Amino acid sequence: MENIHISVIISTYNAVEWLEKVLWGYQNQVFKNFEMVIADDGSGPETKDLIARMAKEVFYPIIHVWQEDDGFQKSRILNKALLACNADYIVMSDGDCIPRNDFLQVHEDNKELGYFVSGGYFKLPMNISKAITKEDIHSQKCFDLGWLKKQGLKNSFKNNKLSSQGVKEHMLNRFTTTKATWNGHNSSGWIKDILKVNGFNESMQYGGQDRELGERLMNLGIKGKQLRYSAICVHLDHKRGYKTKESIDKNLEIRSSVKKNKITFSPYGIQKGE
Repeated sequence: MENIHISVIISTYNAVEWLEKVLWGYQNQVFKNFEMVIADDGSGPETKDLIARMAKEVFYPIIHVWQEDDGFQKSRILNKALLACNADYIVMSDGDCIPRNDFLQVHEDNKELGYFVSGGYFKLPMNISKAITKEDIHSQKCFDLGWLKKQGLKNSFKNNKLSSQGVKEHMLNRFTTTKATWNGHNSSGWIKDILKVNGFNESMQYGGQDRELGERLMNLGIKGKQLRYSAICVHLDHKRGYKTKESIDKNLEIRSSVKKNKITFSPYGIQKGE
């Protein structure tokens, strides 16, 4: 599998309805030279059965990396998934983010040594998330503002993420007030850089653990490319029962230390302490 150009890592946990839609999204990519690595943080047998079925229906290879359910341990399963990848370049997203058909092509076209790519997402409400079918993904209707408005989508400046092209798209990327950050739902980079900073900090639960990885990459001298109006995925709605004030406060403290002390290597990452 040395010829694989991109390893796509998507995380999931007991969300088979959303995961199936996402996998159909990758089936429709114009860029074909990739593998799918599913980072599964302890899902039950329904997810395993879905992946086995989808592996027979899609053109791309799927690697299923699973660990026992031990609460929210996304950083741990992502590190395991990183070690399962066969490509030099990683695109990272989530099992609730359907990629537009040019999603991987945008990441491929913008990969550059010394950089990571920072994409965004377009949040959908629950009723539209549920309404999207396999056919809507294949036809790309779920990225069409006209179709989405018929389903009840409201007007917003953020709708430009779906409709901007050419000069407007590049201007919005350039002048957005949002800084380039490593976003777990839509980012990409070289695996050698990610391994240099020792992957994700496994002492962090929900709340910014993806951003913390990006902050260590930037401390290493890796720069971010802002492409939130070019690398497009739609985010399906869901509850976040694992979100706690304690984990968010703890993670903010860790991130503050990383920034202040210019930390690049996490002792709680892929390689553990002595």
